[in-house]
Amino acid sequence: MSIKVTIIGAGSVVFSLGLVKDLCLTDGLKGSNVCFMDINEESLDIVYKLGIRYAEDLGADLRFEKTTNRQESLQDADFVINTATITHNEYFMKRRRELTAKYGYFYGHTGMPEYHNLQLMLDVAKDIEKICPNAWLLQAGNPVFEGTTLMTRETGIKVCGLCHGHYGYRVIAHTIGLDPNKVTWQAPGLNHNIWLTHFYYEGKDAYPLLDDWIENKSEAYWKERQDIPAQMSPAAIHQYAMYGLMPVGDTPRVGGWWYHTDLETRKRWYGGSGGGDTPEGRDRILKGKEEHFNRMKESAYDPNVRPIKMFGDKKTSEQHVPIIDGLVNNNEGQFQVNVRNDGALPGVPDDVAVEVPAIVNIKGIQPLRVQPLPRKIMLERIYPEWLEMEVTLEALKSGDKSMLLYSILDSHQTRSYDQAVEVLEAILSMEPSEPMAYVEDINKHYKYPKILKHLK
Repeated sequence: MSIKVTIIGAGSVVFSLGLVKDLCLTDGLKGSNVCFMDINEESLDIVYKLGIRYAEDLGADLRFEKTTNRQESLQDADFVINTATITHNEYFMKRRRELTAKYGYFYGHTGMPEYHNLQLMLDVAKDIEKICPNAWLLQAGNPVFEGTTLMTRETGIKVCGLCHGHYGYRVIAHTIGLDPNKVTWQAPGLNHNIWLTHFYYEGKDAYPLLDDWIENKSEAYWKERQDIPAQMSPAAIHQYAMYGLMPVGDTPRVGGWWYHTDLETRKRWYGGSGGGDTPEGRDRILKGKEEHFNRMKESAYDPNVRPIKMFGDKKTSEQHVPIIDGLVNNNEGQFQVNVRNDGALPGVPDDVAVEVPAIVNIKGIQPLRVQPLPRKIMLERIYPEWLEMEVTLEALKSGDKSMLLYSILDSHQTRSYDQAVEVLEAILSMEPSEPMAYVEDINKHYKYPKILKHLK
């Protein structure tokens, strides 16, 4: 069936190319129109040309267009995939980490909410409500938990947040010697805070196999590898020991503050050089992204380089296009989604977004009701994150600058009131970067700057 799919933040060419691949390889979406939208014209042009050439390689019947105007991109859209981020932009994050390090914060851990990203999500959702109110919004950019909750509360559009962290179950299976394709699993919770409640291999409980690996093989595994996946790191196993369920995906990367106090602590809990969430680790990621971007640029413009030769002809593991296919063509499947709770996860309010399994078909995205998480996990991990989310959204809605300050004061790395005020003012005064053009300058939205200075 012919539909229009709009990709906002399409300049994230690695992710956008994956979406194009999946669309090209989905027969039921032949004849569809793909609209790329981004404010970075160079990246936008690369992904546009790459999409055209890749569809040619695969013989796919797709039409492509591009624009730097968000409202224009939403006209007649059936699905909107929002990949755009602002403070999660890698280069912005690096600048912010370097800035906050001057005030005594390791790796940017100030506790300050991601309010620019949330404002962008809300702006997009409100545009959809006005321009294409029947469209589905598939939210890919972070923070998915806070953003999905915000958009479903403040608008009436259909929103589904998506993340690939749940594939951590496959890392667990592979590491302990199991075929991931023979695993039956379930990992509900909040985005980046999900727990492996069900783990079966060929119909039998696989947790004893994990326990055996931890007891007899984990130490050798950690010693042999310079780069340990966070999913199987000492931090992940420690959280399993604390809570009785294995944390999945990005959950081990978050954990408690005690895993992240400094570089040596990171090395203890994540092995090697401390993992990807360190200055060195993030620089490696940036270098890899630059190399991949250059390959994509070459594939987009060099007539002698065909995209299919560089990037293959296999679908990705991302859920976005299969979900679209399920909704449009009734190709039913089960997916891991972030949606308004409405009773799916016991103990969490209905208007809070939860990450749970869902059946997707022509009737819509239908979350499955799951069993309650253990009380300890609810008290120590789920409820605190829920409360932190509520504080973040209230700060965004009220424009109360003192709430941003409180979040920094509550950080374990904050040692004084003056330190918190200084780093807050420094962050709010950062020289604008291109991604900020996605939203209004909401620094002006926040109130009480004089009060903060008087209290200092």
